[in-house]
Amino acid sequence: MNETDPLVVFTPSGKRGRFPKGTPVLTAARQLGVDLDSVCGGRGICSKCQITPGYGEFSKHGVTVREGALSEWNAVEERYDQKRGLKAGRRLGCQAQVMSDIVIDVPPESQVHKQVVRKAASARVIQMDPATRLYFVEVDEPDMHEPTGDLERLERALREQWEIAEITADLTLLAKLQPVLRKGKFRVTVALHKSHLDPVPRVIEIWPGLHESGLYGLAIDLGSTTVAAHLTDLESGEVKASSGIMNPQIRFGEDLMSRVSYAMMNPGGDQEMTRAVREAINTLAEEIAKEAEIDPSLIVETVFVCNPVMHHLLLGIDPVELGQAPFALATSDSMALEARELELSAINTRARVYVLPCIAGHVGADCAAVALSEEPGKSEDLALIVDVGTNAEILLGDKSRVLACSSPTGPAFEGAQISSGQRAAPGAIEAIRIDPETKEPRFRVIGSDKWSDEEGFAEEVGPGGITGICGSGIIEAVAELRMAGLMDESGLIGSAEATGTARMVPEGRTHSYLVHDATAEGGPRITVTQGDIRAIQLAKSALYAGARLLMDQRGVDKVDRVVLAGAFGAHISAKHAMVLGMIPDVPLDKVTSAGNAAGTGARIALCNVGARREIERVVREITKVETAIEPKFQEHFVAANAIPHKTDPFLELAKVAPLPNPSFNTGGGDEGGRRRRRRG
Repeated sequence: MNETDPLVVFTPSGKRGRFPKGTPVLTAARQLGVDLDSVCGGRGICSKCQITPGYGEFSKHGVTVREGALSEWNAVEERYDQKRGLKAGRRLGCQAQVMSDIVIDVPPESQVHKQVVRKAASARVIQMDPATRLYFVEVDEPDMHEPTGDLERLERALREQWEIAEITADLTLLAKLQPVLRKGKFRVTVALHKSHLDPVPRVIEIWPGLHESGLYGLAIDLGSTTVAAHLTDLESGEVKASSGIMNPQIRFGEDLMSRVSYAMMNPGGDQEMTRAVREAINTLAEEIAKEAEIDPSLIVETVFVCNPVMHHLLLGIDPVELGQAPFALATSDSMALEARELELSAINTRARVYVLPCIAGHVGADCAAVALSEEPGKSEDLALIVDVGTNAEILLGDKSRVLACSSPTGPAFEGAQISSGQRAAPGAIEAIRIDPETKEPRFRVIGSDKWSDEEGFAEEVGPGGITGICGSGIIEAVAELRMAGLMDESGLIGSAEATGTARMVPEGRTHSYLVHDATAEGGPRITVTQGDIRAIQLAKSALYAGARLLMDQRGVDKVDRVVLAGAFGAHISAKHAMVLGMIPDVPLDKVTSAGNAAGTGARIALCNVGARREIERVVREITKVETAIEPKFQEHFVAANAIPHKTDPFLELAKVAPLPNPSFNTGGGDEGGRRRRRRG
């Protein structure tokens, strides 16, 4: 490889390298350790290595990708497409060759180690009052002496039998009304949607006789990195299935501002991203219906929660205004739509969509959903609620007042931009402990309950072995390095000489901590590098600074309790979060997990139309704080770079986890020892 060779950037892993012109994409992926599947030996038969090239300007990666960046479509791809079909824009990684700088997305189905989207539904008692309900009616048969239409007689039946004054129906429903009425001998079941945003109840579906096959809705948390959906029974509130996929927009940029930048620099880029995410939602709907073994046409309603950029891209609105002050939303109100307006073709063609309101230009419907789920405005004590993802949503409040902000933490907490990082998948290290005496690690991987030093671990992990480290793993690893005295307050890793362990290995002018080395067996070498620590420092500093800004607004230095929401909250211990300084200092028993609170809020809104009115009211009363224009954000950010913090003593943490205080920056650059002065 040399600097004149084309640069290849893979998403979502972020791995990159230069390769000679004509290198097959599959070869580049294997050399970089990218998780791209193939079982046919590159003959274009198995289709496991499908990839999606991205074209345009990618400011995040410093790459401009032009047409012709990959070799032309070849006969092998043509043959496969004719026989089995390739999705639009897809290529076979074994056939496509690198011709110039290129950004390549590896879709979830092409990854060997399939993603585990850890956003399962939390158990929650929800009062059922759904917008869409089933009504069984007996309709008068036609009478030549009283000429009225079938729809009018259906309306009369609903009025007389259910006290529903009027209804409306679209043309597609009207087209099936007569055959269904006659098949059911004028006894039918209708699914009727009644919403505070729709003035007239709408007939969504009709079945002959008594319909007993159920009625379902989707609660969808559309995140920057993942899309999670909960298939919910609209009669009982029971979650029938939960599933998730990677957000395919990652190939346009891992964080929100990268995607806004892509839309700014590439005409039609916003439309590309809209198409990508709508296709992903359709795929997710098909998969979740199949998993639950239900007819997708029984899904008659969908509720969406998402951050403002995802909100605009879902709706087909260019997010460019969200990339610059004053961060104006096209609309902040809740919305009632038809599913076909969003090209959601995998569910009932007449399904209705409800989108929760946004709070501000950078504080979206996902934060509103967290507020609906966790109700900080009803709290007796001062609660800080943190929903951590690529973009952190933060709420601070009690009965007197609620404040909200978002903070750009980036994708490091998801395992991206980490040297051995990967998404949560079987084989990924998700938890780690470092012995403070021996400095030796032990760890646990997704797919196994055993720790690496327990008998039977290797057999349980299986032939796939240990593949990398995911977000929860890297967070714990950095905290453990600090507790074991292998890293100082500034985030510098010590040398083997300074720390007394050979696990500290030199990498240029810095050092890394060796977690696992399976190179002798052809496996990975997993380390925590100085660059990894810097990525985590930047993410956690943004998170803490956002929380601190809200505390400033309330005029407090302490909060009473902290609630961790999202996948992070369910998989990271309060102790490790506190050691890192991700959250303000409180007693550890005052840190709790709310699971996927945004998803729970979406389910509440799906199952209770009154909750929709409530969150629309609450959102108007929340005080919005815009971190991007707050002068003190940078000040708080810099102070939070230290681990756990430069000025906050973290007294509660000190009671349960006193931290050693090494200093490895003794020579102005050589962290392992004193740099020699040049003699002048």
